[in-house]
Amino acid sequence: MCRVDRSDVKSNLREPNKRGSLEMGLKAFGESKVEKLRNTMLPHSSRSRMKVWMIRATTTVLLWTCVVQLTALGETWGPRVLLGLPSCLSQESAVLDDKVSAVPARVLPPKRVYKNNGYLMISCNGGLNQMRAAICDMVAIARHLNVTLIVPELDKTSFWADPSDFHDIFDVDHFITSLRDEVRILKELPPRLKMRVDQGLTFQMPPISWSDISYYQHQVLPLIQKYKVVKLNRTDARLANNGQPLDLQKLRCRVNFSALRFTSQIEELGRRVIQLLRKNGPFLVLHLRYEMDMLAFSGCTQGCSDAETDELARMRYAYPWWKEKIIDSVQKRKDGLCPLTPEETALTLRALGIDRNIQIYIAAGEIYGGERRMASLTEAYPRLVRKETLLEPSDLRFFQNHSSQMAALDYLVSLESDIFVPTYDGNMAKVVEGHRRYVGFKKTILLDRRLLVELIDQYNTGALSWDEFSSTVKEVHANRMGNPLKRLVIPDRPKEEDYFYSNPYECLQPSDDPLSST
Repeated sequence: MCRVDRSDVKSNLREPNKRGSLEMGLKAFGESKVEKLRNTMLPHSSRSRMKVWMIRATTTVLLWTCVVQLTALGETWGPRVLLGLPSCLSQESAVLDDKVSAVPARVLPPKRVYKNNGYLMISCNGGLNQMRAAICDMVAIARHLNVTLIVPELDKTSFWADPSDFHDIFDVDHFITSLRDEVRILKELPPRLKMRVDQGLTFQMPPISWSDISYYQHQVLPLIQKYKVVKLNRTDARLANNGQPLDLQKLRCRVNFSALRFTSQIEELGRRVIQLLRKNGPFLVLHLRYEMDMLAFSGCTQGCSDAETDELARMRYAYPWWKEKIIDSVQKRKDGLCPLTPEETALTLRALGIDRNIQIYIAAGEIYGGERRMASLTEAYPRLVRKETLLEPSDLRFFQNHSSQMAALDYLVSLESDIFVPTYDGNMAKVVEGHRRYVGFKKTILLDRRLLVELIDQYNTGALSWDEFSSTVKEVHANRMGNPLKRLVIPDRPKEEDYFYSNPYECLQPSDDPLSST
């Protein structure tokens, strides 16, 4: 199809007076150019050079046409078609194509065909896992409303001030194509609508928290149909945990566990960290949520100096969206609403019988109080590691000052660990817990902080011996290891019931196989 016979070229060069042959070779360039060449009185050598140039140009056009036509056949058939054209390819290319053909072709789900009711834009708020859960909710809502979803905007104004966009953290093309049988997702609005949005001519609103899907059907959809584009500017915890249609719940899981895949750079670095840990045996991931922002937000100051307590209070007052200002740290800790301190964590792990020689990967940012606060934990478990100690600075250079990308790396390591222990039930702890349930109920120790701090205080004052303390801690947590459990439902108090993403039990078993409630 794309070969050019060399004998034809030589014949044309030898017989410059055969105008018919030359005309056929020049048809691609138009009748006018042929006529112009006939009437031009050039020397014999000039005409010969012109013919060679024209033949080369024609050959290039033909070859390029071949390539374009083959490319149009698509990514599935392209390599197979090319294998049948050895005259256009070198031997090296043929060998490469043999390898490509051995890889199974990627099968995309068919596009879902439906009447589009409009466009939904969303602006996520919070940290990585808060935004992750929100994205899952919004995909499910877009599917239910038959609207086109625009790739989500990520929060850049929160405490962490992370400038990352969606494509910096997640594989955006995989996100779009893997869900195309459920919902249409675009990277940006069509030009006409985008111009209106850029001019501020769009309807924005924060949806009501913990809403049933009927709220979106009856309140949000009419607005989308009226304005064509609606932007939801707060999306965390906007869909209820329970009482939703089963297909909606399963779609939330599909987005979370399949469609939201991290970028290849994050995935590759995560694999490297896991390999480095695996070389030295089993490892535990400790999500030690004892960072400055968490302590300032929660008002928890157990073990802090007076100067540190004042610093945390000033930070809390500096952020207007942290509504609670005056906090009783002692009472909050007794209620189990504070993250465990490093000292409390060391006692808890020892009481649970965690091997002193196990590797412990700290999935967290900078621990408030530094080495002073980490001393007891380091003494109890000397094999503490972090991503910063396992990797070279150059490996993390592109992730610095991008808290969500660093959190994504910790997420991957947490997911693969032999044991996962969160010291606070924040968004990452909840989402990782649910993901570990999904991949086979991997061991996740869910600490009862309210009971733990009471037992720790009794042990520290001598009211409990070590054996009494340890046996009680083990007994309390025997059934808190991420085992199968039906999600707790508390009507009219959705914030207090079990979070869907920490225990998506509809996705973990057949719906007709009931689990015991708690």
